[in-house]
Amino acid sequence: MSVLLSIHDVTPAFRQQIEVLWALCVERGATPALLVVPDWHGQWPLREHPEYVQWIQASAATGAEIFLHGERHDEVGLPRGWRDSQRAFGRTNREGEFLTLDHDAASARIGRGLALFAELGLSPVGFVPPAWLCRRGTHTACAEHGLTMLEDDAAIYLTHTNARLISPVLRWSGRTDFRARGSAVQAAWRWRSQADAPYFRIALHPMDLEHPITRQSVIDELDRWLSVRPAQPYASLVTELRAE
Repeated sequence: MSVLLSIHDVTPAFRQQIEVLWALCVERGATPALLVVPDWHGQWPLREHPEYVQWIQASAATGAEIFLHGERHDEVGLPRGWRDSQRAFGRTNREGEFLTLDHDAASARIGRGLALFAELGLSPVGFVPPAWLCRRGTHTACAEHGLTMLEDDAAIYLTHTNARLISPVLRWSGRTDFRARGSAVQAAWRWRSQADAPYFRIALHPMDLEHPITRQSVIDELDRWLSVRPAQPYASLVTELRAE
């Protein structure tokens, strides 16, 4: 069995943190997928940071899979209904860009992101909505745009076959001491309870490094998981299912 490893929120806004996360993975013989945001919070457009784009391109050339990760990531200008707030409660600090979007709005943002990626020479294998939150219309929009994969915090979806692969995901939150300690406890629990999960994901975020508890937990869990389960490319899921 293996691990699906990814770095979220890849943007020049977090260049230093992303490079540290990348190094932590590579030092352990793993190449993580990169979840790239075209214009983080509307203030970090990729096309204005060519050196960072070159780093992403070079990473892709070494085997890193690229995912489109929203358009700007945050929810600015997108009011939530009470059901949206209930669904997102405790999961994101207003970073669920696709939480409230219907099919057409989601498709428009995905289309703009893909057009930019094509301009920059980036070829994404799939789409991950920020905070793993979206409506069913986003799934349909991904399939229409030719993206073969989408994931949320419970499963990976292969859009061309409608397959849903149950996949627990390990992630951290260090916004407060309480959340950081809880994240470390949850990480240890996942090792004890989900080590045999056929599709297990580790999702790294730049802010994981900001709190000493989550930073150390990330290092410990990478050491633990990658010592027994090699990193697996997402694209191999398609190959595996076709073989079955």
